[in-house]
Amino acid sequence: MNRPLLALRPVRVVGVGLHPYQRPSDTPYTELGVQAVRAALADAGLRWADIESACTGTATTSMALSRLMYRHLGSTGIPVVQIENASASGSSAFRQACIEVAAGIVDVAIAVGVDKPMKFSSPQAAAGVKDLVGRRVAPFTHFALLAERYMHDHGATPEHFAAVAVKNSRNGALNPNAQRRKARTLEQVMEPPQISGVLTRLQCTPIGEGAAAAIVASDDAIERLGLDSQRSVRVVASAARSETVYDGENFDAALTAETTRQALDDASMGPADLDIVELHDAFTVEELLYVEAMGISEPGRAAEHLMNGDFDIGGRVAISPSGGLLAMGHPIGPTGIGQICEITAQLRHEAGERQHPGAQTGLAHMVGIGAVCVVHVLQRTQGLHRREW
Repeated sequence: MNRPLLALRPVRVVGVGLHPYQRPSDTPYTELGVQAVRAALADAGLRWADIESACTGTATTSMALSRLMYRHLGSTGIPVVQIENASASGSSAFRQACIEVAAGIVDVAIAVGVDKPMKFSSPQAAAGVKDLVGRRVAPFTHFALLAERYMHDHGATPEHFAAVAVKNSRNGALNPNAQRRKARTLEQVMEPPQISGVLTRLQCTPIGEGAAAAIVASDDAIERLGLDSQRSVRVVASAARSETVYDGENFDAALTAETTRQALDDASMGPADLDIVELHDAFTVEELLYVEAMGISEPGRAAEHLMNGDFDIGGRVAISPSGGLLAMGHPIGPTGIGQICEITAQLRHEAGERQHPGAQTGLAHMVGIGAVCVVHVLQRTQGLHRREW
């Protein structure tokens, strides 16, 4: 039986921090992670000794990396756990931290995402399952085929997909933590080479490294530790699902629809209540597919809404004001927690040039190899609001 977070004790984000996402370098992962943790501690006004549990999201770096990273902050004896869930690793670590606080197991928990690109075998190969597709359909080919299908079904054009990258590059240019910090024109985005189908290089997420951290706490801890409750942001829903059998549907979109619906239902909200959405846009077509799956746009109308400016900062709902995976970057382990950092800054009205006016409610969405999906809904503590459109 599903028990939503709102049925448990309140969980609030009290501190966030990042190590800027960047191209692969010689920087040790420990340095990436410790910088993000220290930034989150400073943001919250906490010491490492105040943290009671640590959940680390990582997908490609190292076994038992938490011990080597956290010892630079102090050996306090707290429980640590590593969580791997493909692209949703950081989102899953954040969910675990929220569950521990909501259930009363701890009062203060930190979720940290950190990764450096490493070589690893495919899940199918490791499981001893023969892959009939092999290397014939890489991830970018899969999404290029979905783009072709979307154009066929809805009359979209290659320019519509490129416009997603234009918007997100504009947002990323304003984000000091983004890997791609350069605004691009439509012509620049559409320049060859094509990676697959209509997808060009700038329509695919860059490979990189980085770290992100988010601290969650109970109301008791906020009062006991003298934290600034006005800067806390409540986590009102956390939903996670895995794939089922879909009859001819795009499984990424179908799973997104199911998980988003559960999260919004748990929060007693609808798509119209969202001001900020950070979603999994490793390829441009994903933004159009997922905003429709979430109910933000009607089927086939996402391209129209994009071109009308509905998804811009200052539009109806700001989609990926951080720059998204396309510009902010996708170092895998940190990505989902980085979304929480962006939404927290937006809901505090501390996002600077990226600030979406009047932001009160945000949704973070990540899928992992199409097999899992994690969605969180965050809201300002000043109260709920509803909008009609």
